[in-house]
Amino acid sequence: MCNYFIETTKATSVLPINSRPKFFAFGIPSYTNLGDQAVSLASRKYVEAEFPEFEYIEILEDDNDQGIEAVKQIITSQDVVSFVGGGNMGSLYTDHESARRKVFSTFVNNLTISFPQSIHFEETPFGQKEQRLSQAAYKKNPHLFLLARDAQSYHRMQTTFENRVLFTPDMVLYFKPRKFNFKRSGALFALRRDGEKVVSDNLITAMKDLLDDGQRPIQQTDTVLDTVDRITPVTREKLFDQELDLFAHQEMIITDRWHAMVFSVLTGTPCLLFGNSYGKGKHAYVDWLEHIDWIDYTDETDPNRLKQIVDRLMASKIHDFDLRPDFDQLHRLIARHLQTMK
Repeated sequence: MCNYFIETTKATSVLPINSRPKFFAFGIPSYTNLGDQAVSLASRKYVEAEFPEFEYIEILEDDNDQGIEAVKQIITSQDVVSFVGGGNMGSLYTDHESARRKVFSTFVNNLTISFPQSIHFEETPFGQKEQRLSQAAYKKNPHLFLLARDAQSYHRMQTTFENRVLFTPDMVLYFKPRKFNFKRSGALFALRRDGEKVVSDNLITAMKDLLDDGQRPIQQTDTVLDTVDRITPVTREKLFDQELDLFAHQEMIITDRWHAMVFSVLTGTPCLLFGNSYGKGKHAYVDWLEHIDWIDYTDETDPNRLKQIVDRLMASKIHDFDLRPDFDQLHRLIARHLQTMK
């Protein structure tokens, strides 16, 4: 039985049939990556705040095929179809890309939005085969808009697909920063354990030595939780809030995860970001976050220079920032659609 999340307090097995326009959100994760969970949460918050006319309906990626068949039975021209952003469009995660293709190639008569993504098709026979499959599927939908969350992905999407491409921040950057009044203590290493990891263990050891003054507690974690087996729209906001609280208690974050940097931005926590296998964090940092004083990206490996960067970040003052105006392209796209339906 397929579950739909029209509310975030419970699931339902029946799609609503009424005159209200629907915003069908496919690809919602149930796995425990809090970065991706934060993206799906932010996407819902964005649509509900900016376009309350819509009835927002989330469909878990686990239920993709059943959800497609059910939505086909009730969808109307006023409805919007979307696929969650934040992950990776390309050949690294083929289950997600296959689900994305099915959604895009099915609802070819509706405004279809691929929420902000990075893109990376590997330069291998396998990667190029996957790219051709995506090109064929995406091409079927003349109403599909691809949203790129960094300039590198923006240009790659433009040269890879015939669909229209917009340039928009990661959806989690729609959230307003939070203020915390408690005293910070400790350093948190939020590090990958997957195929995108490129930071050496020797470098991590050097960073821990650099931050360990005998009094500062050092923790290592990941934004992929191992304390729960599954996350749904019912449980994700509480877990997201707990993660922000963890970040906000720290004096310093060392990470190679893009969303760990975003969590640091939202909590005013000094953060140094290292790279992943294809540079998504680096490019998104330069495009959207380079002006924020308490975070930085580096490819540096020399401990002495890294210490200078860390000392500067920890001494930085928190200042105001607002990225909401950068979502204007997305806002205008949905607003135009609503206007044509009147």
